Amino acid sequence: MESLLSRIDRFFAPAPDPARTGWLGEWTYAHRGLHGGGRVENSRCAFRAAIDAGLGIECDIQRSADDVPMVFHDWDFARLIGRPDKTAALTAAEWRKLSYLEGEDALIALADLLEMVAGKVPLLIEIKSHRDYDVERSCQGVADALRGYAGLHAVMSFDPRVSRWFRKHSPASVQGLVMREDEFGHTQHAWQRRAALWAARPEFLAYHVAALPNSMVAGLRENGLPILSWTVDSPARLQTARRHADAPVAEGAGLP
Repeated sequence: MESLLSRIDRFFAPAPDPARTGWLGEWTYAHRGLHGGGRVENSRCAFRAAIDAGLGIECDIQRSADDVPMVFHDWDFARLIGRPDKTAALTAAEWRKLSYLEGEDALIALADLLEMVAGKVPLLIEIKSHRDYDVERSCQGVADALRGYAGLHAVMSFDPRVSRWFRKHSPASVQGLVMREDEFGHTQHAWQRRAALWAARPEFLAYHVAALPNSMVAGLRENGLPILSWTVDSPARLQTARRHADAPVAEGAGLP
């Protein structure tokens, strides 16, 4: 017999319209672009390689000091640029003067990535957020950049406010929730995972591959909610993703 929680899950995350989300399960997505071998994550070079390989692209969005959505993962530039600055402290013009420690690629805005991809492959756009962060400013910047973009794309975040914002203010974009269960996430407990799901009401989940299989995810998938899985970085994890999800977000040895 179906549990009460499963029925509540189906209410808050009903099966989406396949005409909107059916494409999600038809691709493998290059995590932060096809990086490695001298190509840096979230760089022009990595994105161009993913396009050439016929892979979908997953990318990360940080917000500049002047509210421009920039393609970058970290909250500071130390790891990849060798500078201590916080990402939110520099304007977009200042971002564009920076280049990666490896290679010569300059940092790019989401608008640059959209121009490069131009609908050739689908995009998964992850908006970064943290507690007490004004993520709605990032949402607005991403929505503005996407205005008029006709290519397949979805916007997602660990923050359920992102899915909720796009559903209300920019419904043309497919919206999803990213989730993990380990000590690095905010959804270690079942009640936290349910609370995030019910707050977001997403059209898909991007679930940490290390947390699969999972009874909640299995129930949602059976009901028709698309499930992506990240970061698939080994053949074993690729097999897990193929069994328990609809598409992998992969890198390195996890790419098929």
